Amino acid sequence: MIKIVSILGCGWLGLPLAQTLLVKGYQVKGSTTTPEKLSQLQAAGITPFLLEVGDEVTGKQIDDFFDTELLIINIPPKRNQPNIETLYPAQINAILKKALQHGVQAIIFVSSTGVYGDTNEVVTENTPVQPDRANTRGLVQAELLVQACGLNWSILRMAGLVGGTRKAGRFFAGKTDLPEADAPVNLVHLDDCIGVVCRLLEQPCWGEIFNVCATAHPTKKDFYSSQTLKEGLKVPDFLIPTTPSPFKIVSNEKVKRMLSYTFSKPDPMFF
Repeated sequence: MIKIVSILGCGWLGLPLAQTLLVKGYQVKGSTTTPEKLSQLQAAGITPFLLEVGDEVTGKQIDDFFDTELLIINIPPKRNQPNIETLYPAQINAILKKALQHGVQAIIFVSSTGVYGDTNEVVTENTPVQPDRANTRGLVQAELLVQACGLNWSILRMAGLVGGTRKAGRFFAGKTDLPEADAPVNLVHLDDCIGVVCRLLEQPCWGEIFNVCATAHPTKKDFYSSQTLKEGLKVPDFLIPTTPSPFKIVSNEKVKRMLSYTFSKPDPMFF
């Protein structure tokens, strides 16, 4: 039974996830690239580490961080970073090498439903990936590295992230001439991101890829207009589509079935 967890990347998801795991009785180690954040992690009860990831993992007490049973890799590729398509897989490869050297038992890799691209259909974990940006192409290569690393692994393809400090009502407030009004959104609330990870620890299911996405898919116009009103901001203006917008609808049936997971926030209209 896993009791020691290291989270590489204690940001929007990693920090509240670490706090939840602490409450559940896990020993949690967390990394950050920001020196000022070390005291925040420590105050929360998380053993803090200042680490950087390039072609190698660098920082103090690296061995202590990787002395863990489960490693959660939660460092998304930066969309506009030069050479991210090759840089990001190199970063993940460096992390996996450290994990192997230190005898880590299992890996949870946080990926994205962006790997599917817009296929104009419902996508499942069996749908061939069609990444259409450099960062999502890098994610696909990183996923392959995780699957071939020789350790127990699970990959969580998370949809658009909302909740916590990410207030969706602020994303498009006051903007005009926005496209794709009729496109269905694929989103997941922070609470369910944490919930799925916790369920995976309680009910390990290695060697699987899971989509982590809310069940309902309101249109882009309906969702963002509603969320902007909740924030008391100016509702965005969307263009009237002349042709159907490209889209995908991400299915969450596998995670509900295999992990017996019930989404706490299944409808983005009520995020």
